[in-house]
Amino acid sequence: MSTQATPLLEVRELRVEFPTRHGVLTAIDQVSLSIAPGEVLGVVGESGAGKSLTGAAIIGLLEAPGRIAGGEIRLNGRRIDNLPYEQMRRIRGREIGAIFQDPLTSLNPLYTVGRQLIETIQTHLDLSRGAAKKRAIELLESTGISAAKERIEHYPHQFSGGMRQRVVIALALAAEPKLIIADEPTTALDVSVQAQIITLLKTLCREHGTAVMLITHDMGVIAETADRVAVMYAGRVAEIGRVAEVIHRPRHPYTAGLMASIPSIAREVERLPQIDGAMPLLNAIPPGCAFNPRCRERFAPCAVRRPELFPAGDSQAACWLHEPRAVEPAPSC
Repeated sequence: MSTQATPLLEVRELRVEFPTRHGVLTAIDQVSLSIAPGEVLGVVGESGAGKSLTGAAIIGLLEAPGRIAGGEIRLNGRRIDNLPYEQMRRIRGREIGAIFQDPLTSLNPLYTVGRQLIETIQTHLDLSRGAAKKRAIELLESTGISAAKERIEHYPHQFSGGMRQRVVIALALAAEPKLIIADEPTTALDVSVQAQIITLLKTLCREHGTAVMLITHDMGVIAETADRVAVMYAGRVAEIGRVAEVIHRPRHPYTAGLMASIPSIAREVERLPQIDGAMPLLNAIPPGCAFNPRCRERFAPCAVRRPELFPAGDSQAACWLHEPRAVEPAPSC
């Protein structure tokens, strides 16, 4: 997948705030990223890093009192973060699909999966009920559900967890969206089903040119699925680049710590390295680099100035270790 293609999604300096009685908490701070058609961008980080909030902001589903307080979000060049609710609701589903961690939160237990699919299709596409039902069956078949003509009449509780997640993927694809936000889509599934869902997402990208933002804490899923990966920490992007680069040659000390803590069958160690400390609370994010209190490579600027994303090999890292040094002119003879 070439990252030189014109981006389908552009997020520029996104800032999400939560007003409280004790002041305003900044949950997402100056996040910028882009996704090209047919590309999978993985977004990874610890719980509380801001991954899901970034996805919710893009899809227009921030829970109150959360609000977008700065930056902009563009889909196919059109700004969507400032649209009225009804306009955004029409985009959601038609142009942006969503897959969430627990399929039971996305499916109505009182309706058959067929009814939910058909209603979604007819909401966004100008199709008769018969044509919508035919498309619903095709969607279930394309996501790997056998005997789709019979199973379309079943209720969510009659499906296994993996099959329910396939139904949710079918719902996300119902109106042929250009972008899918997949928030921990494999976390609640066993390993064999995870592999099937990963394969399905990759096939959708390849065959339909769908762009996918894959939010997860699992670097294994990222390695198998994504073209590029953004590593988030305390509401900021710490590193972003091609998956192979970030995994094998991490440039940010936080990313390096994450990679070192993953067990390897190639080497035997008594104890895995760990990152000391914990991610800061939103009301206690330190000045400078948010990771500096936990970083073994910190030096003078880290506690004072916040680093921007600097070029670092084939990636970009928000770390003062990669600050471009001014090149001094050679002395004249």
